[in-house]
Amino acid sequence: MNLKEFSELLGLSPTTVSRALGGYPEVKEDTRRRVHEAALQHGYRPNRRAAALATGRAMAIGHVIPISLNHEMVNPVFADFIAGAGEIYAAAGYDMTMSVVPDGEELRVHRQMALTGSVDGVIVHAPRENDPRIPMLQEFGIPFVVHGRVPDTELTYNFVDVDNARAFRRATDLLLDLGHRRIALVNGLQHMDFARRRRQGYLAALDARGAPITSDLQVSAEMSERMGFLAAQRMLALPAPPTAFLVSSLIMAIGVRRAIHDAGLEMGRDISVVTHDDMLGYLANGDEVPLFTATRSSVRAAGRRCAEILLGRIPNPDAPPDQEVWESELVLGASTGPAP
Repeated sequence: MNLKEFSELLGLSPTTVSRALGGYPEVKEDTRRRVHEAALQHGYRPNRRAAALATGRAMAIGHVIPISLNHEMVNPVFADFIAGAGEIYAAAGYDMTMSVVPDGEELRVHRQMALTGSVDGVIVHAPRENDPRIPMLQEFGIPFVVHGRVPDTELTYNFVDVDNARAFRRATDLLLDLGHRRIALVNGLQHMDFARRRRQGYLAALDARGAPITSDLQVSAEMSERMGFLAAQRMLALPAPPTAFLVSSLIMAIGVRRAIHDAGLEMGRDISVVTHDDMLGYLANGDEVPLFTATRSSVRAAGRRCAEILLGRIPNPDAPPDQEVWESELVLGASTGPAP
């Protein structure tokens, strides 16, 4: 299907369709969404070479991924984010440039992308304290969107984030309402902003209710099944073990569940677990009844939204920043019950 045929199908002019797919600001938001959805539905893909020649753009978006196996970006959650973003890129005729680099090389590669013009914009993943990528990208003037937020900096950039502090405060309050007092936190790496905010919510809930706060019930680690298992195994062997776990990912929660089973206990009866569920396409949290009680927010939807914002900024780089903080849904599953 060519541009003329696709435009006739929608009852729009070829110019309007091209501008909608290219993210031009003069196209109404409902028209842009309609065109993107139709492109996905009918498999329409614009001619990238023709678009690049016509616009002078690279027609590519950059993603820089550290290679270290201890880094959060190896977490499979990233694949769902990329799948969501890729849907939007494909509909708009953009390619995705993935650069896998050693840890510590991200800044250099982002700078190279900005200087060479090999991409029209970038997505910044896994923001952390004192993140040098933000001021560098602002200095070079290349459009970018942050998935998350950089702590303790002025919010002058585009971002999409989950209200992690509120989500984990609500989750901790739920466990406190069920009578739990010794609540363990199995968290992601602490220099990551989302993990920092989740810990803040957890601590705020415990402090407000006068519940004990102890370092032996807090773990910050790579978000893998094995690390979830090892953390829970150690805590369950304490003289005063936790009666509940608050976990930062469904993948870690599976490891926590394994440790509970190995200890001869039953999740939901002897030990309660609340986790964060990114609604992964390949790893569902149960079927009709969720296996885990969870704070839920789709990382695939976040990928789509980051891509939409970025494509809208490429032709309109001086627009005020888009800044979205999403509320998580708290869903009840089979993994929680009253404190024993």
